[in-house]
Amino acid sequence: MVGVLRLWAAADRSPPLLNSASFKATDSRGLVTGPDVQWDAEGARLLGAAWADVLGLAGADPGSGSGRLVIGRDMRVTSPILAAAFITGVTSRGVDVIDIGLASTDLLWFASGRLGLPGVMFTASHNPGDWNGVKFCLSGAAPVTPDHLARLQERVAASTPACDGEGTVTVQDLLPAYAAHLHSLVDLTDIRRLTVVADAGNGMAGHTLGAVFADIDAELIGLYTDLDGSFPHHQPNPLIPENLIDAQQAVRANGADLGLVFDGDADRCFIIDERGAVVDPSTLTALIASQELHREPGATVVINTITSRAVSEIVTELGGQIVVSKVGHTSVKAAMAEHDAIFGGEHSAHFYFREFWGADTGMLAALHTIALLGHSGGTLSELVQDFTRYASSGEINSTVTDAQACMAAVAEAFESRGDQDRGDGLTISGPDWWINLRPSNTEPLLRLNVEAPTTEAVERLRDEVLAIVAAEA
Repeated sequence: MVGVLRLWAAADRSPPLLNSASFKATDSRGLVTGPDVQWDAEGARLLGAAWADVLGLAGADPGSGSGRLVIGRDMRVTSPILAAAFITGVTSRGVDVIDIGLASTDLLWFASGRLGLPGVMFTASHNPGDWNGVKFCLSGAAPVTPDHLARLQERVAASTPACDGEGTVTVQDLLPAYAAHLHSLVDLTDIRRLTVVADAGNGMAGHTLGAVFADIDAELIGLYTDLDGSFPHHQPNPLIPENLIDAQQAVRANGADLGLVFDGDADRCFIIDERGAVVDPSTLTALIASQELHREPGATVVINTITSRAVSEIVTELGGQIVVSKVGHTSVKAAMAEHDAIFGGEHSAHFYFREFWGADTGMLAALHTIALLGHSGGTLSELVQDFTRYASSGEINSTVTDAQACMAAVAEAFESRGDQDRGDGLTISGPDWWINLRPSNTEPLLRLNVEAPTTEAVERLRDEVLAIVAAEA
């Protein structure tokens, strides 16, 4: 509670606190409690006023729809006051707000798409509870551009003064409509009854699961579905193996057909098979892509630079087209729109669907998996076995002081061993293997991913790279 009191006290700070370090490549995110606070409620108000200006919403004709935006928030302790302060800033510019209240990030994308309005989501996704942040989208859940965020940062630095605008706030519950839309996109009729473990991690999946599963013939075993922004059971980051353990154990203990593990804002979903093994997100990308290509032959599928080579191979074999994007939801959403792609998938378990405005939704990926399994006669491990062709390291994070120096050292060590590309971090590609080192968009980390034909080859490459990184750190 001390952290919360600090945040409330910060509302009277002059000038507003909105450290430039909180601006990331695709959103704004930083510490909001403790001794190293990076932004506060007054900073959120300033951010709201500045964002209304950047989008050109202030002064729009009443009733035109262009002078409005939609806002949602997650369950973090600090989200209500930050969202309220942001709304104050927006309405001070004469801009109206549709407030959908508690929401997963993909529920906010849905609201933006359904209402045709720019959207703002208060969440720090998988970060610990002392963080908070803001994700932005344009009308129709379209991604913001680097130029939008650069202009936002400039506007904030100029300390936009308060105005006397009188924008209105309308509260709207879109959860039932969100659940109905998801069901309209997946054939869940006549599936066999499944037992499904779902670990919400005390995050926003605990808010959406009930509505989504209400009309599915499945036994749902929920773990940590109570909303709690302090995350008392485990951190809401399924990329870290230890955060999957509870779901894996619950699947085995209950003889479940599969498990779902969501991150804090529930836009990502990891899948656990009936044995308690993690289904690699690239494997799930290939599985769903194959289904979508069956529905629309020759369609385009978007992947990122560190998705398994198996996905490209399988999509090409099925007659589809592959587009490779940089890592991150704004980059993948932009590629989805540019190429009218039917589906996209990232190694981090972000899955994108044309019929969901090209945006990412972990819940829809989960429903597709349930439908495919429910219409099959076998187990999930059997269903995905033909879509796995390589071994991988998973994502390994290193805290470093100079990410560029670390990447340069690795590039030098591997200079004669493969083709190098700097399009998204450092990617080195050999004949049947690749490694990627990439600075995080949201945290002070250097991320390593390795893929090779065998586990032994992955481990050799992993250990070699990590030794070089450690020597430079």
